Formats: sequence, C-alpha cells, structure tokens
Amino acid sequence: MNAHVIPQTLRQASPVRALQALALGLAITLAHTVTAQAQLPQSFADLADQVSPAVVNITTSTTVAGVQQGPAPIVPEGSPLEDFFKDFLDRQDRGQRPRQSSALGSGFVISADGYIVTNNHVIDKADEIEIEFFSGETLVAELIGTDPKTDIALLKVDAPEDLPFVPFGDSDDIRVGEWVLAVGNPLGQGFSVSAGIVSQRGRELQGAYDDFIQTDAAINKGNSGGPLFNVQGEVIGVNTAILSPSGGSIGIGFSMASNVVTQVVDQLQEFGETRRGWLGVRIQDVTEDVAEALELSSPRGALVTDVPDGPGKDSGIEAGDVIRTFDGREVENTRELVRIVGNTAVGKAVDVEIIRGGEAITIPVTLGRREAAEAQPVPVAIDRADPEEKEIMGMSLALLNDELREQLGLDPDAEGLVVKSVAEDSDAFEKGLRAGDLIVEAGQRKVSSLTDLEERIEAAREAGRKSFLMLIRRQGDPRFLALSLDG
Repeated sequence: MNAHVIPQTLRQASPVRALQALALGLAITLAHTVTAQAQLPQSFADLADQVSPAVVNITTSTTVAGVQQGPAPIVPEGSPLEDFFKDFLDRQDRGQRPRQSSALGSGFVISADGYIVTNNHVIDKADEIEIEFFSGETLVAELIGTDPKTDIALLKVDAPEDLPFVPFGDSDDIRVGEWVLAVGNPLGQGFSVSAGIVSQRGRELQGAYDDFIQTDAAINKGNSGGPLFNVQGEVIGVNTAILSPSGGSIGIGFSMASNVVTQVVDQLQEFGETRRGWLGVRIQDVTEDVAEALELSSPRGALVTDVPDGPGKDSGIEAGDVIRTFDGREVENTRELVRIVGNTAVGKAVDVEIIRGGEAITIPVTLGRREAAEAQPVPVAIDRADPEEKEIMGMSLALLNDELREQLGLDPDAEGLVVKSVAEDSDAFEKGLRAGDLIVEAGQRKVSSLTDLEERIEAAREAGRKSFLMLIRRQGDPRFLALSLDG
C-alpha cells in the first residue's frame, strides 16, 4: 500500500475505519523497515573480537642461491692485471653467496592442538615457517602437507597450551549479497580486518578443483591464506587471490570455498597428502551441436573422448559414451564431474550412468587414485610426403601411412585420417580443427579410409542429421567435434 495515496475504498468508508486501515498500513510498512534494518550488522566489533585470536601472521625464510651477473672477464695468464681481477672476482663471489629471502602471509588455527591452514604459495619452498599469534607470541611451524591444485597447505605448531581456533562453515549455504569479514596480514602491516559482501559464488580461475567465492572485502598482498568469515564467525573461505591491474585491492578478491578446503585438510591431516578419486577417462562438455549429433534430449553431461588403461577401461566405459550421473549425482558438465570424482574416496565402488547409442546403461566402477595416474603425451607431426589426399568439408585429408604412424608414435595397426590443411572459411576451422589433427572416428565408428568418411557423412545427411560427430587426436589429446551438415 502506498502511504501517500488513499485508495477509493477508504475514501468511501467511514472516517474511523479509514484511519484504522491507514494506521495498519503504516504499521506494516514500519515493520518491514525494522526487519530490513535488523538484518544489517550495526558493527563488526564483536565478530572481530571473537575470531581474531585464531588468525595468525606467517613469516617464511628461504635460502636463495647467489647469481653470477654476466660473463667473467678473460685475462691472459701472467698479465699484470691477473692479480687485480682475481681479487675482484673473489669479492664478487663473496657477494653472491646464498642469502635469506623472507615472505609474509596469513593463516588461521583450526584446532586447539595447533593445526593451521594457509595457502600453499605462502609457504612454498620455505626453509623455516614462523607463526605470530594475535597475542604476539611466535612459534616455529612444521609443514604437514600441501595441495598445489587448490593452493592449500596445512601446518602444525606445538603450543604449551590449547590454542583458540575457528570452525569451518558450509560454503554452499552462503548467498550472494551476504556480509563477510576478511582477517589477515595485508602488506605486512599486522592484524587487520576488512568487511564486504559476497559478490559471486562458484568462480573458476584456472584449476580443475576451483570453487572460489568472490568478495569485495579488501584483500591485499599478505592477506593470502587468511580466513573469510560469515557473520556467525565460521570460516567459509580461504583468501587466495585478487584481480587487480595495480597489485592492490580494487574490490575483486577470491577465497577458496570452505567445502573444498575441508576435504583437502582432512586428507592432509590423515595422510600428509591428497588422495583423490580417479575414473580414468578423458572428457569434454556436451555442446548443442554434439547433443544434436548424438540425438540427446539436452546438452548435459560429460562426453568421453578417450579411455586409457585405468578404472574406466576396466569397467567397460568407451569413447563416445556420455556420462549423465556419477554415484547417484547428476553430471551437468565436465568441471562438475571432475570435482565429484575427485571428492570421492579412492577404492570406492560407484555406479556410473552413461548414454550409449541412445540407450541408458549403468556401469559399476571401482575408483583408482588420481595422483598415481600418469599421462603420456603423443607428439604430432605432418608427413612431408604426399599420400592419397582429398578435400572434404573444407578439410584437406590424407590417409594415415606407416611414416605418419612412426612420426605420431602410433601402433602399427593404428588407423585414421591426417588433416593436412583446413580452409579458414569452413565450419571445420571455426570448430577448431587444425592441420596435424588425426581423425580416428566418424559417426562414432572407426574410420580407416577417405571413403569411410564420405560414406558416414552421406549417411548422416540422408538420416536428416544437422551435424556430424568426429573424434580427433591432437598431441595425444582426444576430442569430439560436431561439424554442421547444413548446405
């Protein structure tokens, strides 16, 4: 109700009833105002007092070897300047002796017995790690383990008594727009607090396991490894990075979500290293054109491009399968599948639902360990000879021969078509096909000749398909491409 406009119904009512209705409307408006104001924190002072004793400053010491600056002068033996240059070089060598380099960062205590979480890049290659507590006391820390993939490190100090610590919260519960508090050691200035809101969730910077919370709470150099708190005093993120052209905070900071951190910390605490589940397949996202080529109802899931030796191959997963669910959880894209698999225990038996040939199949898989898996890249080279070639859909293709097999490091019985060149105005070029790619499947069947490819394309056109699926390999990396059949 607009308090400044009295509706026609009130003007027609008695004066008493009109005043009562108007008063009720004003009361409701005031109630909403009071409720909204009650949600805004009046002060962060109590929260800062509550959490600050568990936040620590971290100083690292690293030995840096001396570096020879430029080539040494050449002096003929017996020259009058020989002794002079010998003394000069000796002094230079003394100046190039190993020196100590120090760095600053932040962290926070997660248990009374002295476990501390920080960023891996804060303590990377450090010879000594010193922890300064809010009280001013300092202790030397032991490195328990690190995880470069999420930039998390776990430290341990031996304190004479129980330490104040902070609990982790559920980062999945945090909402965009909620208040957060960042605490740490910005620019080496000591304990500092900054407040802001959650700007966005689920940010991905560069890692497969990234799940960053974006915040406008001021984060600067030295804040790395410090905690991001919700208003309940729970850690919902570890301050890790900023986006800035100047190196200082411009209101775009990133904290690794606590639900990622807690899983890493638990493994580091138990094993001293991470132990992530491994399915053993290479995958790519299902795009609109790929979904159409596979006759899927929606572009959802993870398309398997290759199945090297591992759990997936042992269980019967094949290239061309589309993974829709993993261990009962829906899979929207490759990033989600990587995270779900990585967070699943090594050795666990799970059900993987795939789409193969338009049918849903459930395959049981026992997961391996990702850290133990090894990938062997395959070099790609283009044959300088001129085997049988043909122009197809804007691509100049050559049949794979023995020389190409040797150059590509392939088995003698390997089959496929080598892309010699791609017309820049073709759909193949637009979709990313390049010279040196090897086409190994067409229409989800192996291709061993140029005629095979032409027949598969023609069959797809006769079936009314709008796109055509091919499996290629580039430097050992397989990928599906869906080319348009229009025109």
